[in-house]
Amino acid sequence: MSDTRTGTIRLVLVDDHEVLRSGLRMLLEAQPDMVVVGEAGDGVEAERICRELMPDVVLMDIAMPGRDGIETTKRLTERLPGVRVLALTMHDDKEYLKQVLAAGGAGYVVKRAAADEVVAAVRTVVKGDVPLHPSMTRALVDELLGADAKGRAQVGADVYPAARPILSERETEVLKLAALGHSNQEVADALCISIKTVETHKARIMGKLGTRQRSELVRYAIDHGFLKDVQSPG
Repeated sequence: MSDTRTGTIRLVLVDDHEVLRSGLRMLLEAQPDMVVVGEAGDGVEAERICRELMPDVVLMDIAMPGRDGIETTKRLTERLPGVRVLALTMHDDKEYLKQVLAAGGAGYVVKRAAADEVVAAVRTVVKGDVPLHPSMTRALVDELLGADAKGRAQVGADVYPAARPILSERETEVLKLAALGHSNQEVADALCISIKTVETHKARIMGKLGTRQRSELVRYAIDHGFLKDVQSPG
């Protein structure tokens, strides 16, 4: 895993296009805190390499021959829980986003994103946050709530009687902001608290909800109506 002395982020690149992997390697290794330790062109090879190298982050393509990125993400997150998988795909599609999150993915970035967005997403994943483009987050919220769920949400807070009481008011604020893709720093700035306090609140929230991954917080917030009155960041 990452070198605790230097803070270097160790990455594996998984994509069936060698040219794209080469470009990503150049981009990421130009960063002072990142090193690419391995590459794979398919899901089977990716699992083997990750078992051997135990990287911090895997940049995972979705559409690959043989075992695809969704199935590979599921296998990696189940068998190597310390490895975070960041989907990097050409598909700007909420259906793929939902599949990635359901498989245990730690974030979702489209390949047309600017280079600095990809770099920032890697660092965000390492910090334990979930990098999702605001438009993708809102699309996911709207899709999962659905027209019927939206109608029920208008009835009142007792639509989800067990969801809200278990979280304090501050924890609820942190959950909403984190689920919409804000980093710990952005949450701290928005609520005028320290990053350490944000991390403490997140740990308590995850303990109360019985979740292990940040992506599960996103799904919980969506499924329990926490985001119905919240605007996406940006």
